[in-house]
Amino acid sequence: MFLASWILGTAVILCCAFYVLLGRRRRQQGEPPLENGFLPYLGCALQFGANPLEFLKEKQKKHGHIFTCHVAGKYIHFLTDPFSYHALMRQGKHLDWKKFHFATSAKAFGHGSIDPAEGNTTENFHQTFIRTLQGNALDALIEAMMENLQYVMLQSRTPKLQPNTWVTEGLYTFCGQETERARILNALENFKEFDKIFPALVAGLPIHLFKSAHSAREKLGEALLHKNLLKRDNLSELVTLRMFLNDTLSTFDDMEKAKTHVAVLWASQANTIPATFWTLFYLLKSPEAMRAAIKEVQNILESAEEDISLYGKHISLNRKQLDNMPILDSIIKEAMRLSSASMTFRVAKEDFTLHLEDDFYNIRKDDIVALYPQLLHFDPEIYADPLTFKYDRFLNENGEEKTDFYRNGRKLKYYYMPFGTGIAKCPGRLFAVHEIKQFLTLMLSYFEIELVDNNVKCPSLDQSRAGLGILQPSNDIDFRYRLKRL
Repeated sequence: MFLASWILGTAVILCCAFYVLLGRRRRQQGEPPLENGFLPYLGCALQFGANPLEFLKEKQKKHGHIFTCHVAGKYIHFLTDPFSYHALMRQGKHLDWKKFHFATSAKAFGHGSIDPAEGNTTENFHQTFIRTLQGNALDALIEAMMENLQYVMLQSRTPKLQPNTWVTEGLYTFCGQETERARILNALENFKEFDKIFPALVAGLPIHLFKSAHSAREKLGEALLHKNLLKRDNLSELVTLRMFLNDTLSTFDDMEKAKTHVAVLWASQANTIPATFWTLFYLLKSPEAMRAAIKEVQNILESAEEDISLYGKHISLNRKQLDNMPILDSIIKEAMRLSSASMTFRVAKEDFTLHLEDDFYNIRKDDIVALYPQLLHFDPEIYADPLTFKYDRFLNENGEEKTDFYRNGRKLKYYYMPFGTGIAKCPGRLFAVHEIKQFLTLMLSYFEIELVDNNVKCPSLDQSRAGLGILQPSNDIDFRYRLKRL
């Protein structure tokens, strides 16, 4: 027994030594500073995963505005100078924005590759989303969402909503239920079960290690089979167009087609729910912000000649009216600035030289060049007192949208990036913001709302989802609501 343990231990030591001597990348001339980490394959993954922001700030202080980290078998070059972000955007010839996203989608949702180059489909997914989530299509989405939200908040909750009676719920649970039930699928529990292990799937772990999550994903797929979708009324243009393109342009089987819809469902929910939570939480914690928001909502409804009634005509606000709500817009932006931890990825198609503002660096084929905008959002030179919620941070002195932000005396082009940037910028961002505005408008119009404990501390951010968008709270917060006397 002792001999076997000794042999095993010696083998592990030798393997590690072999990795250190031969397997570790060595920095070549002209390349960014390199952090290999100590663990084979994982490299810096554990340190990065524990607290990405602090890890990157430490490496930025050590190496400067660009450095390379070995993370789970990948070499990632982090750009941390916002004045160099444009360098990433103009390198379309050398950098591929699709490869990482397509591979991640196939790995997490279980469908075949959606890269047209792989031959499974010729659909241009990005163009499909732009066509159905922006422009004229956005008007129809806004109208349908306004109706659905009011049905979910009022009619479907009638048993709970008694005059003068407070209802207590978890704020995150409430936001999830309202947005989920107002959408295509009433399958919140399956979504939550699958979403819990999503970071592990992105990291490369097989879903079969998570039996309940695998079952939940399959149930979501079953519900989104085309034969089941066809039974539903009032499907959005996005869903009907994706069904048509799946049937005519792809070789996917029925379940793979359904799983591409699961991917769309996840994209529409995974960031909107936590963004809605944080916006409403910060509103509840800031009486000044709450007063300003209520006043703006009242003014918009009065100018639109919309009456608030539980039994009469529903509130109806169009896209132009929702766009004319700069205070809500600033509140949402500030909540997302404090909670977003998205990453922008580009994969090198070939060896090339990346030219930055003051220098240039050699990048190897298949390496990843990345931005981590949370560094930007928490930079005290850009945002004074960056950890504090300031509802009017994105308003100028005229009460209009503020777009002038500076660092070291220079105006920034990139200062707010929860939705990514460039060609890969989230195509559903406009709808997401409008949806949160609709949710807030209805909550502030129909309900009195308050925290159960006004002194409750702000929950910490769940770092396990860093890189995936808006971070969830580490714990839920109890709040209560009751119908206003209308």
